[in-house]
Amino acid sequence: MTTPAQQLAGFITKFDPAIARLARSARVVLRKRLPNAVELVYDNYNALAIGYCSTERASDCIVSLAVFPRSVALSFYYGAGLPDPTGILSGSGKQNRYISLDSARQLSDPAVEALIGAAIAKAKVPLTTRKGYLVIKSISAKQRPRRPTVK
Repeated sequence: MTTPAQQLAGFITKFDPAIARLARSARVVLRKRLPNAVELVYDNYNALAIGYCSTERASDCIVSLAVFPRSVALSFYYGAGLPDPTGILSGSGKQNRYISLDSARQLSDPAVEALIGAAIAKAKVPLTTRKGYLVIKSISAKQRPRRPTVK
């Protein structure tokens, strides 16, 4: 029987080593920044998603890491409604916005910190004072390759 932490480690290991390192280091920063958040993990068809939420419902997600074969993004579930004076958010949907990460150090950038703070403040359900925990919500039976294909 594997623990949720061991399962998540296995999901991340499927990726190219550089992407896996970035995902792990970004997760460490977010876990420290949001110690009371529930980490919801979805090992989906297209990507590995690790949400930092105020409850075990995906709709209560504040931010998430989206891990793809060639990139890692910090995603704001309700990012379209966040103030973005420096224009660092990408995306044009009605709800979600994201920042492509080159390094976990980007998470300490004042503009990114301000966005995370705004997302916390706008959360429909506030974070609690209890310690956060990890939940594996779903594992897709069929998945795209986690490492880039060589052409």
